[in-house]
Amino acid sequence: MSEPPRFDRGHTDDLMTFLAASPTPYHAVANVAQRLEKAGFRQVAETDAWDAVSGGAYVLRGGAVIAWYVPEGADAHTPFRVVGAHTDSPNLRVKPRPDTGAHGWRQVAVEIYGGPLLNSWLDRDLGLAGRLSLRDGSSRLVNVDRPLLRVPQLAIHLDRNVTADGLKLDKQRHLQPVWGLGSDVRDGDLIAFLEQEAGLAAGSVTGWDLMTHSVEPPAYLGRDQDLVAGPRMDNLLSVHAGTAALAAAASTGARLSSIPVLAAFDHEETGSQSDTGADGPLLGTVLERSVFARGGTLEDRARAFAGTVCLSSDTGHAVHPNYAERHDPTHHPRVNGGPILKVNVNNRYATDGSGRAVFAAACERADVPFQSFVSNNAMPCGTTIGPITAARHGIRTVDIGAAILSMHSARELCGADDPHLLANALTAFLRG
Repeated sequence: MSEPPRFDRGHTDDLMTFLAASPTPYHAVANVAQRLEKAGFRQVAETDAWDAVSGGAYVLRGGAVIAWYVPEGADAHTPFRVVGAHTDSPNLRVKPRPDTGAHGWRQVAVEIYGGPLLNSWLDRDLGLAGRLSLRDGSSRLVNVDRPLLRVPQLAIHLDRNVTADGLKLDKQRHLQPVWGLGSDVRDGDLIAFLEQEAGLAAGSVTGWDLMTHSVEPPAYLGRDQDLVAGPRMDNLLSVHAGTAALAAAASTGARLSSIPVLAAFDHEETGSQSDTGADGPLLGTVLERSVFARGGTLEDRARAFAGTVCLSSDTGHAVHPNYAERHDPTHHPRVNGGPILKVNVNNRYATDGSGRAVFAAACERADVPFQSFVSNNAMPCGTTIGPITAARHGIRTVDIGAAILSMHSARELCGADDPHLLANALTAFLRG
């Protein structure tokens, strides 16, 4: 196979814009929707009756989005080709009673979401973003994208053993960020501040889903700018690539032999068990309703699902130059080497030999190189939405992704070639 091309600066620039504009799953799906609208897709409500009109459509629910494109002349039993991803990332999330403090410091009470590298959140300028639920039943997105919070690390003079014993953080005591001074901590201060930031009337917010984010923007890195550093690459890199791939596949129109789908779920980092997670019914319900809207029966649904394939796209581990012994000795994925095919015979990943063939064919059509990843036998293996999707819906599923370093850090690192190589492979897959 030919050498990979010099990276597509336009695609990578656009990824960086997407990362910066998507500090939460709610912002990510709003940005996906905006891009789909520009590509001619229309939003449909789950509470409405769906029609058999061909073209692109999408459903939003919380931090999840399911989008699909029905080509003209598609039968009720036409199979789907699904790109699966997730919108959430590990971070610090605001508790129900957020206002706290001690010793003259105003602080925000936070809970640990997922499995973040806690040290990466120390001494970093943090913003605050998320969804505000209003008294009238509506919601509003808010994004304070400037230095607002900070989790200050203890000075080495007060912890002389830290260099010998390593940094040890208590999740309850050591991760509460400061955001001001004052001994009079009043309930409602943070939410009142956010109401002002969002231009809302005082007392209009009755619920919230808020989380911290690093305000340092994504950036090219390295002598040749062949690396990209930025937040939430796990897994907005895949969400962005999947969105671009779906729009590109939709432009193919009537030549499609299957129905391309993007399924971006929330709550993967905490097990996917929610109404917007991959272990919920959302994807299956949307695909079934698409079949039934085209006049299909349960038999057509079974035929469509039997022919469906899903690429579960999530970031994976590039070989770390300082910890190469933690990787399998014969599998060392490298950044800018193309997407990785994830394999685990204990079904932590859903890939099997037939799935490998599907992905290899897509990469060949796209002229994209790919690599393989398996864990070191002595190390536990992570997992993805792939096995969940395969088991819940009976859909053949393949686990893939882009190789990165610093996974679950507040700021991760990928190769500048890999985002567009992944998007090209996903486009070829969705086009079938």
